[in-house]
Amino acid sequence: MLHELSIDNLGVIQSARVTFGAGLTVLTGETGAGKTMVLTGLGLILGGKPTPSAVRTGADEAVAQAVLDVPDDSRARAALADAGAELEDDGTVIVARTVSATTRSRAIVAGRTAPQTLLADIASDLVTVHGQSDQVRLRSAARQRATLDEYAGPEQVRLLEDYRVAWAAWGDAKTELERMESGATQARADVARLREDLIAIDAVGPQPGEDEALTAEAMVLENAESVRTGVAKAGQAIDNDSDQMSLVAAIEAARRALGDAARHDPVLAEHEKRLAEMSYAAADISSDLVHYLDALDADPGRLEALNGRRSTLASLGRRIGRDVTGILEYAADARERVAEDDAWDETLIQRREEVERTKATVVELAGKLSQARTRASTALAEAVNSELGQLAMPDARFEIDVEPVEPGPSGADAIVMTLAAHPGTAPRPVAEAASGGELSRIMLAIEVALADRAAAPGHTFVFDEVDAGVGGRAAVAVGNRLAALARTHQVIVVTHLAQVAAFANTHVVVQKSTDGSITTTAVVEVTEGDRVAEIARLLSGQEDSATARAHALELLEASAVAR
Repeated sequence: MLHELSIDNLGVIQSARVTFGAGLTVLTGETGAGKTMVLTGLGLILGGKPTPSAVRTGADEAVAQAVLDVPDDSRARAALADAGAELEDDGTVIVARTVSATTRSRAIVAGRTAPQTLLADIASDLVTVHGQSDQVRLRSAARQRATLDEYAGPEQVRLLEDYRVAWAAWGDAKTELERMESGATQARADVARLREDLIAIDAVGPQPGEDEALTAEAMVLENAESVRTGVAKAGQAIDNDSDQMSLVAAIEAARRALGDAARHDPVLAEHEKRLAEMSYAAADISSDLVHYLDALDADPGRLEALNGRRSTLASLGRRIGRDVTGILEYAADARERVAEDDAWDETLIQRREEVERTKATVVELAGKLSQARTRASTALAEAVNSELGQLAMPDARFEIDVEPVEPGPSGADAIVMTLAAHPGTAPRPVAEAASGGELSRIMLAIEVALADRAAAPGHTFVFDEVDAGVGGRAAVAVGNRLAALARTHQVIVVTHLAQVAAFANTHVVVQKSTDGSITTTAVVEVTEGDRVAEIARLLSGQEDSATARAHALELLEASAVAR
């Protein structure tokens, strides 16, 4: 339930606060007074797209704020809990939306910044909005199918989701099979080339990092004399048997010289230890250099072998178009492709079987959807016809045809809502048979039927001029039916008809005023005499007319029973 809506600097509304009670609330006002802005503010609260141009001229930003009831077991409460939003003690939540003329909009839920999607998620569970555009959507086959599925209930929604998953799986399976069959000749030619490349790669047997290692070793051998001289001199400097002082001998002399003093000072003992470690390290380096020289002189033909191997790797690299690392990656991918080719026939059979399996699932679920839609179409048509009888269309006959078609993303049915407006006339699609006023009443009848089937008591319904194109007794019937719906749900209606406004429990008027340069709008609740005057204005445009006021009182008295 929507308790309150506050709006600041939105369109012609500088500041307004509307309190909504249970039952039926109507909003009336002269054309251009700002009724649309009230709905725009509500739309922002419900996650609608912000429009910076809607910010009042001269203001930096527009703000809409609402207080909403959130039932304990609702999906909205679960969504709020997941978002970390804390409700008030009375189970309400305060939702705000700020729209800037120059920057991005902000959504605030229970005092915390929240994504716009959270508002939309809450709205879908708590509030249903129907505007004049919804009547246009009723002319759409997709909208008619969605309406029927909604009426069929939660199980139908789950079945439709299962079907869509199966439909996507069938599409993927067909795509994979088509790709395999259409590209079979070229793919197998590509695999034949890969097999030849793998033979060449396996013959060479490149190893990871081999090209870099060979280049480094060749660099040493190509400069062997210089390397040998440098290593020999370094070895002599580190350790030698001549009288000339070596690095090892110098370190040992220093260690021994420090040895006696170290017995008297722990600090010096640590230095002696470090000198000993340096002596061992120098001796190890000297030994390694000797072994290095021995290996350098051991194989005079090594350089030739290295260059031969490098030439072989370079030739393979030119063939494959990659270095050694790339060749190894190429080989890994090629082996997978070759393995797939080895199992080509088996894979082809599996993919054909997958297409048939997923198709069978689609057909099975489509059949279940069709059966459920057929049952729901009968029940919904009966419910709508019952409602139309109360909406001054007693002779109209509303039907829903479920016609088989080729399977598609939403099933294998074409849903066609038809109307025979008068006895003896053939049923025709609603889009062709219904006038604007009739379409409005059909939309209301469907919404009431959906509410009786799906919406929990206390759900909020918002209707924007659902009575468009309606007048006379039909208008009274619409008002009466809205009042009946409001006995179990909160109903908010924007209307221009006195016959509908007379049924309201709460009557709110949007009033426009101007000083010649600035236009402002006030939103006020009217009661007693003020309400009579507003209904008189709706009837005749003259709120002071005695005749209109008498008619207004008559309407209010007649509607009191429904209220």
